[in-house]
Amino acid sequence: MTVTAPIPDEAIELRFIRSGGPGGQNVNKVASAVQLRCDLKAWPALPERVRQRLRTLAGRRLTDDDVIVITAQRFRTQEHNRRDALERLSEMVEQARIEPKVRRATKPTRASKQRRLEHKQQRGQVKRTRGAVKDYD
Repeated sequence: MTVTAPIPDEAIELRFIRSGGPGGQNVNKVASAVQLRCDLKAWPALPERVRQRLRTLAGRRLTDDDVIVITAQRFRTQEHNRRDALERLSEMVEQARIEPKVRRATKPTRASKQRRLEHKQQRGQVKRTRGAVKDYD
């Protein structure tokens, strides 16, 4: 297990916004949803390869200014939503830290080529023996 550096506080900005969906009168009064913004430019310790994978993982959550925006509104309290947003960001960073395995192209073996050709011949033979039923009246 690798020890990961924490996300710097300068890179994270939290905004509390009103949550959508059902909730009665409370939903119109309390800003319980959290919008977390993580500025990748304000995180100099992040290796460039991890930063690039993080951009790919973020997808449409990434703005043109290199900021990842995560909105959390699953829970009814600010604290739960704040924790949820931070956990989702840290999971995304952990996933980006995983180095993808390099795929090396391989060629099929001579025996697998031979099996494939034999199977094709067998299937062709089966199809050739099919045909219209002749009426011998």
